[in-house]
Amino acid sequence: QVSLVESGGGLVQAGASLRLSCVVSGRTRNPIAMAWFRQVPGKERDFVAGISWGAGGTYYADSVKGRFTISRDNGKGVVFLQMNNLEPEDTAVYACAASMVYRGINISHGYDYWGQGTQVTVKS
Repeated sequence: QVSLVESGGGLVQAGASLRLSCVVSGRTRNPIAMAWFRQVPGKERDFVAGISWGAGGTYYADSVKGRFTISRDNGKGVVFLQMNNLEPEDTAVYACAASMVYRGINISHGYDYWGQGTQVTVKS
């Protein structure tokens, strides 16, 4: 059973940076892709960024391009989300997800495993 555990969330002022981490454990083979999604109460889960595990290709939502960077450490089984110049609109619960079969990098229902999420709150 694959387990994903996120860390690194917190409360920050607008303009600050945070780095989220997602540790992947229990895998017998590498995922095809990993991604970060975010969700606020009463709204749907939104794609933030994704990365192909092997080739390392990255993909971003338009709202975070130029501010967020997704990366991974294959050897340690960790995926990171570096978030710079945070805005109040970035406030959400951020969850990482792993897909063992490629179904579309930004499609939430295409992911097989999810972490519990970590809260990011950005104050103006």
